[in-house]
Amino acid sequence: MTIATDNPAGLHATFDGLRTTWRDNRPSVEQRRADLSRLRDRLRARMEEMCEAIEEDFGHRARHETLLGEGGVVLSEIDHMLAKLKHWVRPERRKAGWKLWPAKAEVRFVPLGVVGIISPWNYPVNLALAPLVAAIAAGNHVYLKPSEHTPRTAEFLRSLLAEVFPETRVAVALGAAELSAAFSALPFDHLFFTGSTAVGRKVMAAAAQNLTPVTLELGGKSPAIVGEAADLAKAAARIATGKFFNAGQTCIAPDYVLIHESRRDAFVEQLKREAVARYRSKRGLDDYTSIINDAQYERLKRLIADAEARGHPVVSLLEGAADAIARERVLLPTLVLDPDHDSAVMGEEIFGPILPIVSYASIDEAIAYVRDRDRPLALYCFSRDNVEIEAVLSRIVAGGVCVNDTLYQFGCNDLPFGGVGASGMGHYHGRDGFLTFSKAMPVLRKLDPAPSDLVKPPYRGIADWVIRFLSR
Repeated sequence: MTIATDNPAGLHATFDGLRTTWRDNRPSVEQRRADLSRLRDRLRARMEEMCEAIEEDFGHRARHETLLGEGGVVLSEIDHMLAKLKHWVRPERRKAGWKLWPAKAEVRFVPLGVVGIISPWNYPVNLALAPLVAAIAAGNHVYLKPSEHTPRTAEFLRSLLAEVFPETRVAVALGAAELSAAFSALPFDHLFFTGSTAVGRKVMAAAAQNLTPVTLELGGKSPAIVGEAADLAKAAARIATGKFFNAGQTCIAPDYVLIHESRRDAFVEQLKREAVARYRSKRGLDDYTSIINDAQYERLKRLIADAEARGHPVVSLLEGAADAIARERVLLPTLVLDPDHDSAVMGEEIFGPILPIVSYASIDEAIAYVRDRDRPLALYCFSRDNVEIEAVLSRIVAGGVCVNDTLYQFGCNDLPFGGVGASGMGHYHGRDGFLTFSKAMPVLRKLDPAPSDLVKPPYRGIADWVIRFLSR
């Protein structure tokens, strides 16, 4: 079964077991494909159990959102790996160049060894298994540390992985924050972290002690720019989906909207219509996800309280609907109109169903607003004018972009996913995940004759001619 380590003292023993086994018997391509196929089969068979585990951790999680955002994404990633892996592992021919003639050059993609993965609570299956799938496809062993904030799901992951992998190929560490700190300090061959920027800095500092390369999937404030040429109804509907899916507890959710001042009020009305159509009925409210825990719920309430104290208009999109909800930690969709730049709601990643609406006078002003802040993990641009779209794309650097929709860039297996600057470093998904967890190892095969046979001390005669020839 998969090893479960519940205290820092046992981490090194588990890690050593993973590394020793990898050194003695690296997984072949056939083994990797068989492992991924078994993982796919077991995850499909236990999908309802996965939903129940996540439901218990959240208090309430819309079942369809769990199936779409967790199981469906992981199965799609496995299918993509299985379809492409045999091609990706082939050595790539490179040109040795005439000065090294005769020679052959190639790049081999070899596994790194033991990969550490620290996964978050907001998508506790997806963001644990998607990087694990990439690491396994690349031929590594994996040590996974799921979030302590979703303990039931962490137990599900431990049980699921134990059905698929031997204890020396994939291990799971369960524990609280102090365990995560010790986990980050292990001498991994690569460490993959998904979480907040603040914790990401600590993970990177711990990994630096071992010169462990890191991939940091962080967050930040991802803007949605609604251009003057946008279809307002479609923009509102698709931003509502991106923001209120999982009650906004999504790293790539639109964090705030930039919209032309002449269209702000009409956009607010469109968002109200969307919220009412989706959640006004009891069935709709049953499909609305709760906030993960009391600490997050209180943090979000403080953001709203700060906006109210500053006199900013705060608009509930479902006025009075809270009376129909019996369960705890439900924060209904809320807008904050034109908040100050230094207000709490604009100073940190929201990670909840609160959406600031910021007016602009020109598209240049909107672009400058984004550029003056940390580079976002996601950028959304809504417009029917390609000139307007290109103005945004050519002047803003973001982790990823989706034009005229939200979230879908994450689901494209053939696109890299990752942040830039404060929103992260490195990529995964599809081939980019395979490359992240591989070493691109250059190999040069030197054939006869070799200039080195002639260029050696004492340097005279033929050596002078060779040097002049090679230095032209």
